[in-house]
Amino acid sequence: MIYLEDLEVGLETEFGHYDVTREEVIEFARKYDPQPFHLSDEAAAKTHFGRLAASGWHTAAMAMAVIARHVVKAEQAGLGSPGIDELRWLKPVYPGDRLSVSSKIIEVRPSRSKPDMGSFRSDTTVSNQDGAPVMRFTSIVLMQRRPASSES
Repeated sequence: MIYLEDLEVGLETEFGHYDVTREEVIEFARKYDPQPFHLSDEAAAKTHFGRLAASGWHTAAMAMAVIARHVVKAEQAGLGSPGIDELRWLKPVYPGDRLSVSSKIIEVRPSRSKPDMGSFRSDTTVSNQDGAPVMRFTSIVLMQRRPASSES
């Protein structure tokens, strides 16, 4: 199990990748962001996107899927997140793109009021198959501290 004490500022993590499909772009848009440029090639061609583009919120959801799968597999003692800061969509995401997600820890803090937990902040970047960043955000993650009986 990975606890707060196992993390340090500067630690970089490559979470994996996600292949964007046309079907998912349209399905997500129908349910959550039904703007024409997320639903139709013809409508998207009339915009700066030029072709069907994923919703930014879909991009965030795909990134979360990659992160969550990695965290579960790595057995991280996460306790959820109170939120993210400075979310930016930098480039459109298109069907056929392969997204890669990476992060760098910028702060690790034990809680002052809850000795069994703490938090860390990380800068996360989502890039396409060409290495171009398409989304960035700073996340705050709550995490368990190592139980006293587990310390060596």
